[in-house]
Amino acid sequence: MAFYLDLSWISKIQVNKPAVLRRAEQIQARRPVKKEWQAAWLLKAVTCIDLTTLSGDDTASNVQRLCYKAKYPIREDLLKALNMHDKGITTAAVCVYPARVCDAVKALKAAGCDIPVASVATGFPAGQTHLKTRLEEIRLAVEDGATEIDVVINRTLVLTGQWKALYDEIRQFRKACGEAHLKTILATGELGSLTNVYKASMIAMMAGSDFIKTSTGKETVNATFPVAIVMLRAIRDFFWKTGNKVGFKPAGGIRSAKDSLVWLSLIKEELGDEWMKPELFRIGASTLLADIERQIYHHVTGRYAAYHDLPMS
Repeated sequence: MAFYLDLSWISKIQVNKPAVLRRAEQIQARRPVKKEWQAAWLLKAVTCIDLTTLSGDDTASNVQRLCYKAKYPIREDLLKALNMHDKGITTAAVCVYPARVCDAVKALKAAGCDIPVASVATGFPAGQTHLKTRLEEIRLAVEDGATEIDVVINRTLVLTGQWKALYDEIRQFRKACGEAHLKTILATGELGSLTNVYKASMIAMMAGSDFIKTSTGKETVNATFPVAIVMLRAIRDFFWKTGNKVGFKPAGGIRSAKDSLVWLSLIKEELGDEWMKPELFRIGASTLLADIERQIYHHVTGRYAAYHDLPMS
């Protein structure tokens, strides 16, 4: 659902950077979750992960392994110990390159599950290809079975203040997605300022994005708490103004179970419990799941996992 472009709103925006940095320090200084609740929160984090592989050497077989792990993210005996073995816990989605979408769809179908397949697109990660090519990439990924598309914006349009052009491009991405969900990657580490992050967030939401996402994971700076605070405040402001809920996805550098708890706590504090579900919150990660499983193993057994105790997939 797209909204009209309100450039008067965009022109008035100015982010208070010192206040944002103070809030970010507060978040990182606190212990996010009491020990007795950590296992439940970690399982919640698992259900919000977009389990991702975006490597140049991706093959059908490692995509198949990724899909298996998405369906069975935590070992069965650990789930039984927590009385969660019959809750159908899976990751929120798998995320792959467009050329690997067919492999993921096939693997998940063979596994008998309906986990969504997300595909990056639009010249990921730089977004520096012709618009016609970027739109065709979206359409091909959807044809191959992707139901979520993670697009990258043209950062040049942000850095030069071409807000209408950015809105128009994302509107075309929205149209090319059809029924697929549109997750718009802002690549915040390359936008120059927190004010630009807020403006780009707002433009992406006005243009019909279902989610806004921090990063490709390929930039020098990826998901940071100051950037997240600005994006979450933009989501909140947009909701207050339009009544429309837009999701949030941090990605890049989120590797530890502790990180995932801090992100969940931030979502709860800034947006409330309604956003603490995979329909409105995702974590883009490739290695996070292994550490969450290690921490759950420790919670259940009281021991830290030796190398042979847990699968390293």
